[in-house]
Amino acid sequence: MERLRVGFIGTGRKPERPGPQGFGMSHQHAQGYVDCADQCQIVACADIVPENAQAFARQWEIPATGVYTSAEDMLASERLDLVSIPVWPRLHRPLVLLAADAGVRGVFCEKPMADTWEASRDMAAECERRGVRLAFNHQRRFGRPFRTAKAILESGRIGRLVRVEFGTGNLYDYGSHSFDLSCYFAGEQAARWVIAQIDYRTERVVFGTHNENQAYALWQYPDGVYGVASTGEGADLIGCHNRLIGEEGEIEVGRRGKGMPVLRHRRFDGGGWEVADCGDEGVHGPGYVERAVADVVRALREDRETELCARNALHATELIFASWESSRRRARIDLPLQIDDNPLEAMVASGDLRPQPAARP
Repeated sequence: MERLRVGFIGTGRKPERPGPQGFGMSHQHAQGYVDCADQCQIVACADIVPENAQAFARQWEIPATGVYTSAEDMLASERLDLVSIPVWPRLHRPLVLLAADAGVRGVFCEKPMADTWEASRDMAAECERRGVRLAFNHQRRFGRPFRTAKAILESGRIGRLVRVEFGTGNLYDYGSHSFDLSCYFAGEQAARWVIAQIDYRTERVVFGTHNENQAYALWQYPDGVYGVASTGEGADLIGCHNRLIGEEGEIEVGRRGKGMPVLRHRRFDGGGWEVADCGDEGVHGPGYVERAVADVVRALREDRETELCARNALHATELIFASWESSRRRARIDLPLQIDDNPLEAMVASGDLRPQPAARP
């Protein structure tokens, strides 16, 4: 089988020190493709800043003929199988649909899915209609701590799952991973309802999109499993990145505190905490993006769905927007979610929320 031809829409520039908010994600995607060089090859890239595209091409050995400043021109000129789109959320829908319309077989997009619920649904529906495999980079699923936690759960060690919890900075940017992992642990279900409240007093814009300062959310899956999220100043209520509580025990991933193990578990009938060996892997990596890319590539070659598929991403994204909608309506939101917009952005635009401008460097 011939190698997949891969193109990039949006290269950005490679920073000297990649930051926690994902700067340089195009280069992390690219490393994943290079690691799968027997199955795929990066042949083209496009960026509106010519210098960025040229630098990216030099770094990843893309021929000069494969460098573009227009995504439209690249898609029209190159016979691409797979496109990576590591750009800001508000650009995802138009670029995903552009790639799908050009006839690519697969699209690998950064998270969060989009800046509105309508855009998230629309991308997924259009790609499904056209037979395009759409995936989103919730790469932590491939980390040893999370895989091991799921294996411990499935072994029956903590009994039937009762509740999934997470504590983190926000529901949208970082929380996209956390909601996705909650759904992963809960069996890839879409939730039944969510009730939440948020605080947004100081402007916090990440990749062009507002994020709340603090939130508390409660939701339930069809099989009765509950979810709990506490963000911002309230993240310490949970005290770890992810917690799985069963009828007979619990599992913690990324417990906060100096010297704490990345993964531990215990039964309620005694014996104390047991530490699971995760090697050198933490909650952020290393190597998780590369594994995500590898699964997307394999899935496309095998004509199957990747774990990072749009359906799974929608489960997490629905919980984000439904949490904000619950705050907007001051009510429980029964799902599926029946809105199109971004409730947090809408509340800021209407003046219902008036965050103070963030300090500028």
